[in-house]
Amino acid sequence: METVNNIVLVPTDFTEVADNALNQACEAAKYLNYKVCLLHIIDKNTKSTLKKENLTADSISGKLDTICKNIQTTFGISAEYIAREGNIFTTIAEVTKEIGARLLFMGTHGKVGIEQKLTGSYAIKVVTASPAPVVVVQKRTFDKGYHKIVLPITSNAGPWEKTKWAAYIASNFNAMVHIYQLPGDEITEAVNTITGYFDKNGLKYTTHLADKAGDFSKQVIDFATANNADLIMIMTNPDKSLSNFILGSYDEEMIFNTSQIPVMCINPREFNWSKIVDY
Repeated sequence: METVNNIVLVPTDFTEVADNALNQACEAAKYLNYKVCLLHIIDKNTKSTLKKENLTADSISGKLDTICKNIQTTFGISAEYIAREGNIFTTIAEVTKEIGARLLFMGTHGKVGIEQKLTGSYAIKVVTASPAPVVVVQKRTFDKGYHKIVLPITSNAGPWEKTKWAAYIASNFNAMVHIYQLPGDEITEAVNTITGYFDKNGLKYTTHLADKAGDFSKQVIDFATANNADLIMIMTNPDKSLSNFILGSYDEEMIFNTSQIPVMCINPREFNWSKIVDY
């Protein structure tokens, strides 16, 4: 089994949205008693900028070091950094696995206006490649932790790890979990299993049934917005080979929601109800 450490990894390109992701990561790390690790990927764009500004790669290390010192002073948590040549599509996942990060926070400008590839935005590629859950953060600030969590349930297959993470976050932040489910007997049975686990662990929750005829992702986003949710949690789906992960249209709409609520995306390591991780 791979080693997992109490580290939050935060890729940064020094933009406003990356700074927002870093602030949220630091707030979470403070609650969870984790260490923060900043990651800056030196790619061709970075090298071009350094050349134009007549700077060396050492200037990046200096900037990251200053940010880490500010984190330690402001949040009272440990912080370190990594500056590495590579690209966002592979290096983020590689570093996550290398340091055994338990969580990854990533800023995005949304689905429109960011770097696009044939199969979608860079954010989607990073999410589906990550060995750790990814919290996708937009420009909107959240600075008081996660106290209202929306947990959409669309299938009875493999939601156990999402359940464990919801319980873990909820217990550490003293949060209320709002379960929002699609109609269906099998899904209801899965929800009953989830709520049974929550009851056993003394967690607060509510359950809500979506309108079968409505747009599910819109219903979830509207519900989360109306209830001032701090976090939406979703789970990706393994492809047929179980070697990669994919996001459905529901998931992408929720990740890039216009209310800019952070979304925690989890890639399941087993496609069943077996116990996977002890926190």
